[in-house]
Amino acid sequence: KKVRKDVKDNLSNRNALLKHIYKRGNYRSEDGGLTIVAPLDYAANTTYQRYSDWDVLNIRASDTLSHAEYQWRQIAVNIVASGREQRINNGESRIFSLAKYKMKNAIRTFNNSFSSDLYSDGTATNQINGLQAIVADAAGGTVGGINSGTYTWWDRTLFDCSANSVTSSATTIENSMMLPLWLNLDRGPDDCPDLIVMDNTYYKYFEASQVSIKRYMDSSSADGGLVSLKYKGADVYFDGNSGIPSSHAYMLNSNYLELVVHKDADMEVVESQRPINQDGSVIPILWMGNLTCSNRKQQGVITE
Repeated sequence: KKVRKDVKDNLSNRNALLKHIYKRGNYRSEDGGLTIVAPLDYAANTTYQRYSDWDVLNIRASDTLSHAEYQWRQIAVNIVASGREQRINNGESRIFSLAKYKMKNAIRTFNNSFSSDLYSDGTATNQINGLQAIVADAAGGTVGGINSGTYTWWDRTLFDCSANSVTSSATTIENSMMLPLWLNLDRGPDDCPDLIVMDNTYYKYFEASQVSIKRYMDSSSADGGLVSLKYKGADVYFDGNSGIPSSHAYMLNSNYLELVVHKDADMEVVESQRPINQDGSVIPILWMGNLTCSNRKQQGVITE
């Protein structure tokens, strides 16, 4: 449990997307299943009607719910020490120092790689779905087992600067780039983007546009060194060191994003193992889960 907490704390303190997921409570543990199921809500209930007195009411079943299915993805990082290392570092204090160093290295390795995975397109072998899959640049594609080329309500929302004849800059980023996308995504105070993550270029433009009216996030939300600006109530983070592609900004509604993990592989530290044909010890740390989305249409991306 201590390792799990250390990993979560370290990872969320360097990755704005994950920090927001934890903060919103969009981190769910499951105990099994062939896939991870994310219920969808994409169509209106067709039984709405105006009636008078004894008019017959419409009780026809409405097909408003379906589901997306995400595959379980597995990650392992191993703490390895040869028998030679262990014997050289014999003695309680030295063994403790060796274990502490290797654990710190394992946590750092997991943090760096998982941060990149969260922004990936999910095409690497056994890789989780990252934002480049869920909020892809290209239209169409299959996410969660649903082809958005066939079911267009499942496609992400895009603002392409080139297609809209906009040159990205500090003078255009807010009103010419962010505002049009926001208007397409805003469905009211409880159903609008609440997180915007940007690469170096776009964040520089956005901060420069706020020179006289910088709206910094409240201090309680800036814990861990992640400080942000605000746009229409949404937190705007620079996340350029976490794997976000260049010249990209993701405008996210986290109501529909969830990181799902298996309860038995949530940074679970397995008991030390000794290979039968080698002199050493291996301690695996295991994670199993995926990043899921239940409404892609409410997730937006700005590209060049």
